[in-house]
Amino acid sequence: MKWDNFTAGRVKAFQCAEGKKQSIYWDGKTPGLGVRVTASGAKSYIFETSLNGKTLRITIGDVATYSIDDAQREAVAYKMQTNRGIDPRVVTAERIAGDAAKAVAIEANRLALAEIAALEHSKRELIARDVWDVYMAAPHPKWGDQHRADHAIAANPGGAAPKIGKKTTKPAPLAALLKLPLHSITAITVQEWLEEECATRPTFAHNSYRKFRTFIRWCAKHPQYSAVVRADCCLADEVKEIVPANKTKDGDSLQREQLAGWFAAVRQLSNPIISAYLQGLLITGARRNELAMLQWADVEWNPNWSSITIRDKVDGKRTIPLPPYLMRLFAALPRTNKWVFSSPTSASEHITEPRIAHTQALKLAGLPHVSLHGLRRSFGTLAEWVEVPSGVVAQIQGHKPSALAEKHYRRRPLDLLRMWHVKIEEWMLGQAGIALTPAVPLLKAVA
Repeated sequence: MKWDNFTAGRVKAFQCAEGKKQSIYWDGKTPGLGVRVTASGAKSYIFETSLNGKTLRITIGDVATYSIDDAQREAVAYKMQTNRGIDPRVVTAERIAGDAAKAVAIEANRLALAEIAALEHSKRELIARDVWDVYMAAPHPKWGDQHRADHAIAANPGGAAPKIGKKTTKPAPLAALLKLPLHSITAITVQEWLEEECATRPTFAHNSYRKFRTFIRWCAKHPQYSAVVRADCCLADEVKEIVPANKTKDGDSLQREQLAGWFAAVRQLSNPIISAYLQGLLITGARRNELAMLQWADVEWNPNWSSITIRDKVDGKRTIPLPPYLMRLFAALPRTNKWVFSSPTSASEHITEPRIAHTQALKLAGLPHVSLHGLRRSFGTLAEWVEVPSGVVAQIQGHKPSALAEKHYRRRPLDLLRMWHVKIEEWMLGQAGIALTPAVPLLKAVA
């Protein structure tokens, strides 16, 4: 037997003696610590001592796993136990038995909880619509009234129409999914549903799918439904291939040369409220719901500082100028309730669906389709003809500031916005061939 202080170089150089099955080299620093080298070249740290008159040998571990310091610490710990008459092998066996007992208990508890949960779920058989109703009732701070209404429309189960004299309504796309148990909605279920719906109403189906996908994500994060819902049911490649990705609509805006035809057609609409509303969307660049929910109390009529205060998606409210032509359109509208753009057929008492009239006007003018949001986009692009500073356009439209200077230092006053806003309106009217008549005593007219 050889005794040398272990170093990395020495341990690496240890070899099994020729003609022997194994050789042991002992550490000169740590009593009982050795390196055993077999004829095959395997090396491991061992600990050897005498306990109760018998030789006790314990394998610490492979030299590739244990450093010299680690092996020395293990050997010292074993030596301290044997000095007290304790067999380290017994201690290790007891620890392993204890760990195994704990693992068995944990697994038994897990299985019991899983069985209880499965039993509970099988009793309730959660129907997707019941969970959808909880989802709709949950707080969603970023949802607007129209966004919430769109969810209700997409999930409409159909049946008797809410108003007397109307036909029975057809079930909306999500109705077929929501009548199923939540746990039964798989990727195949969603794929088959989507293919069937896209065959007859693809746009409605795509929009409904996106709402359902968000609903599934909400369920997956909810402690009560996460164990029931199949969180990947909307993520299969087969489903994604059916629904096109949202892309920026580059052509969804009016061009300068199209303004004359567009204004002429919109001004010919039989409903003056919708006509004024559509022109307001283009001239203010507001979001459709921001302008639709404008109230008479939010209109300042004085021509010197005329303005409107509208609901803002970012800041809650924002006040923007009311240029002359638009002010006269508003002043001519009937005051049937608190809403500027009132609607006797809408439950909200203000207009909610002006797209049909806008589509008719576009068809009359012979123009390609432009969405209501496209009118907002048109305001931003057409304003460049007047060389309006981009920050002015953004502030009027209610865009969140992006550049550092815009975000922290430049908040333009209303009169400066009005100067540019009037120029934008005048330019649009000039392109449309509309002459602004002499000013009328609006303060008296709206009093």
